[in-house]
Amino acid sequence: MTTVDGTGGHAPAWRGGFGRLWSAAVISRFGDALRTAALPLLAVKLTDAPLVIASVTACGYLPWLLFGLLGGAVADRVDQRRAMWAVDLLRGLLVASFAFAVGLGHASIPLLLALAFCLTTLQTLFDNASTALLPSLVAREALGSANARLMTGQQLAGGLLAGPLVPLLLTAGAFMPFAADASTYLLAAALVASLRTGPPEREPRPAGSTLRTEIGEGLRALWGDRALRAVCVATLLCNIGMGALIATTVLHVTRWLDAGNAGYAAAMTAYAAGSLCGGFVAQWIARRTGRVRALLVAGSVQTASLLLVGTVRHLGALVVGMLLLGAMNLVWNVNQVTLMQQRSPAAMVGRIASAFRTSSTSGAPLGALLGGVVAGTFGLNGPALLAAALFGLAVASLIPAVKPDVPVVASQDNGTTARATG
Repeated sequence: MTTVDGTGGHAPAWRGGFGRLWSAAVISRFGDALRTAALPLLAVKLTDAPLVIASVTACGYLPWLLFGLLGGAVADRVDQRRAMWAVDLLRGLLVASFAFAVGLGHASIPLLLALAFCLTTLQTLFDNASTALLPSLVAREALGSANARLMTGQQLAGGLLAGPLVPLLLTAGAFMPFAADASTYLLAAALVASLRTGPPEREPRPAGSTLRTEIGEGLRALWGDRALRAVCVATLLCNIGMGALIATTVLHVTRWLDAGNAGYAAAMTAYAAGSLCGGFVAQWIARRTGRVRALLVAGSVQTASLLLVGTVRHLGALVVGMLLLGAMNLVWNVNQVTLMQQRSPAAMVGRIASAFRTSSTSGAPLGALLGGVVAGTFGLNGPALLAAALFGLAVASLIPAVKPDVPVVASQDNGTTARATG
């Protein structure tokens, strides 16, 4: 069931499966934001080496290179709902164990690296299963609005609500953000398990079909689509830049700007507030420009924002830059994911999504390590300027796919595709 939203587009009905999936995603993101903000602050207490701190972020991306394609192939084979709640249950237990170790004073860089690696390994299955599950819960014409609402809710909970709480939780104990994250994973698992969806209907796999051949099908489908190929390359460049920026933001704020933990919280809150705004305008921009052109607009604004962050040594400039960066990041993500879902055959969403994520995310660990090297060699504002240059290249790489803007490829029940105007 769909309704008409305030901008004249189709919107998913809140009652039923989408509402529960939205609630689970928002609750889980709230906990993730607590952990994500607390990890670099904990790392800074354990070491002052920029490259070591950046390695914590890099290790969190590495499993996408090792297991991302496998996660997508598995997601297209299994009951996605069951896979999601089982993964969240396991992640909750892992983070609870980590919180217990931190509470006992056993925190260490190797332990941080192990946690980041394990959580992202599980995420490779969860994210691909989630992307493949959503089209079965909402109508295809409502996918854009559904993605916008999911991502906006996640940013509201993860940034505006969770971000300011991190310094307060840390005063109560270094383990507190991680204990809270563990509880949100368990609650999200219960919500996903309660979804009233049966196993997905799939055509029987050909005799002799293996995970390897199915992974190859996903890669070929991604590379053969002109629009998705261009967006994947652009996202790869952006992720290298964001990897460099994210891995060193705590150093940029607390040392280059000398703004302390409060400044770090302000930067993260500004990013989340911008993301919230971006969620409201993502569909509006796409309906007026087309989804690929919406990405072009978002990338151009992000490039300018990163230049501001990297050149003006003032907390106010950082807050403005992060606000714009967050807004356009949401515009990018909503339109990128929706374009991928709409242009993928229903039986291959998981594999195409995993091929896209693995290919594009592969730059993040490289960017994180590169950010540490640049920060240590050229100054703590260097990663922001590096990110600006990479975002500029990403915008240029999108141009071949802009004219004319691509149509939507809608998957049919029989596995064929039909073109419709987008």
